[in-house]
Amino acid sequence: MSTPAYEQFPAGTAAIVIGGGNGIGEATCLLLGARGVAVTVVDRSGEAADAVAEAITAAGGSAYGAAADVTDEAALRAVFDGAVERNGTVHAVINSAGIQGPLGRRSHEVEVEEFERTLAVNLTPGLIIARVAIPHFLERGYGRIVHVASIAGKEGNPNMIGYSSSKAGLIGLVKSQGKEYAQDGITVNALAPAVIRTPFLDSQPQEVVDYMLAKIPMGRTGELTEIAEMLAFIASPAAGFTTGFTFDLSGGRATY
Repeated sequence: MSTPAYEQFPAGTAAIVIGGGNGIGEATCLLLGARGVAVTVVDRSGEAADAVAEAITAAGGSAYGAAADVTDEAALRAVFDGAVERNGTVHAVINSAGIQGPLGRRSHEVEVEEFERTLAVNLTPGLIIARVAIPHFLERGYGRIVHVASIAGKEGNPNMIGYSSSKAGLIGLVKSQGKEYAQDGITVNALAPAVIRTPFLDSQPQEVVDYMLAKIPMGRTGELTEIAEMLAFIASPAAGFTTGFTFDLSGGRATY
């Protein structure tokens, strides 16, 4: 007897994508919108968020653009409350916002202020997002939070001390939160990509790109469509028995 195909996103699903104005976040927003999810596109640039939202609605989907900085708890809370008001609820939050921090310098050459700024953007929002979203998820008995971490957080990339440290901290945060809410219908997971073909990659020094590519057994960068598919799966009801976990998207670089 055949079994019916699983519906990845039931009708009425609503999601918030932070950092949705470009790159990984944009690709994820477009994919979710194409699959019937009502997407709130959040970006520090309101124009970028609106442009992605307009692309989704032009294709027949449902989307709304909002300007907010991932480090601003009050702004994120206002965005979340607005999404609940528009859609009745929020089922998932995907966080792809981040900065690269200081590059090309060894640790003793990095200023404390720029290191702390990297943590503030890449790590602390893991707590801010939990404070904003989890009370609503607890009321509903359901929720998904997904953070974009990095292979650098697992292995550490030289001359990227801020980025590697912040992403390692994010992975640890996910492990802790995943256990805290495991019995509440809420999952908290991360995705650790290696090199993905994004505008972010174009800003990296070539020697950094070459270093990272040399470690990938597949010998290529990941594609935005590939990471968007993984993020959509982790944020869906289908990933119901996984929490506190960091998924690999590294072309074979990480096998643990």
